[in-house]
Amino acid sequence: MRAQNMDSITPQWLDFELVDSGDGKKLERFGEFTLVRTEPQAKWAATLPAKRWDAADGEFVRARTGQQGEWKFRGAIPNRWVLQRKSLKFWVQPAPSGHVGVFPDQACHWDWVEAVMKRAARPVKALCLFGHTGLATLAAAAVGAELTHVDASRKAVDLARENQALSELSKRPIRWIVEDAMTFVKREARRGSRYDALMLDPPRFGRGPDGEIWKLDESLPELLAACGKLLSAAPLFVLLNVYATVLTQGRIEREAEALRGSLKKMLEKYQATVTTGELALEDTEHRRISASVFARVQF
Repeated sequence: MRAQNMDSITPQWLDFELVDSGDGKKLERFGEFTLVRTEPQAKWAATLPAKRWDAADGEFVRARTGQQGEWKFRGAIPNRWVLQRKSLKFWVQPAPSGHVGVFPDQACHWDWVEAVMKRAARPVKALCLFGHTGLATLAAAAVGAELTHVDASRKAVDLARENQALSELSKRPIRWIVEDAMTFVKREARRGSRYDALMLDPPRFGRGPDGEIWKLDESLPELLAACGKLLSAAPLFVLLNVYATVLTQGRIEREAEALRGSLKKMLEKYQATVTTGELALEDTEHRRISASVFARVQF
């Protein structure tokens, strides 16, 4: 397993913009609507005047206790609206968690998946775990891959299927599975199923449909060991992405090294190159909000 230096990647967008950030918040444009959400990394002062922030169409207010909060909307705003990036179309839908159905920083991964699959110029069977609302899955399907998409949330999978229809990819071979990722992978291994590409975007903590507990530090090594049994004889890539609430430069490097270490046993019998890095967004003043740490494996 060969390692390469870390990359720091910021995606290119037309329908999304990190307009401003500061005072523990971020002002984002999703198509024609602007939203304010909390952002612990934005410890600096906002650039735009308060009236610009006050004119946002909605703001997520975190609850004092618990993980849920509430949206406060100003004026008429639809419950959801369509966003587009390249050929993909998908719903933006503000939820009580503060999420909106899309992680804009992830567009870097969609581009990478598309490019690697195009270069392969062969049929690719891919598995997407913790697939959320399906955008990585759809990016792969758009370039001809056969997909299996797994997420523990039925609501997320239902929205992913709606995004498939919006993107006019309904005829592409995608298997949608609502299940705990660990349970699914171990069963696939027993069945002898094999995949050319693996995409994983696990949370720090989560629960499966039947109450299964996911704790990243404890569960990831076991999951990756099981995933290693699913790799085909000629694998193409593995993409592993992990979010963190606050990422300092030192922590980014430690997290990246931990991901590389987690992959080492999985890849011990393969010749592969591992690139690690961070996904980030920049506001109009080029102030960086780090979103996640990733490891990309190419065989």
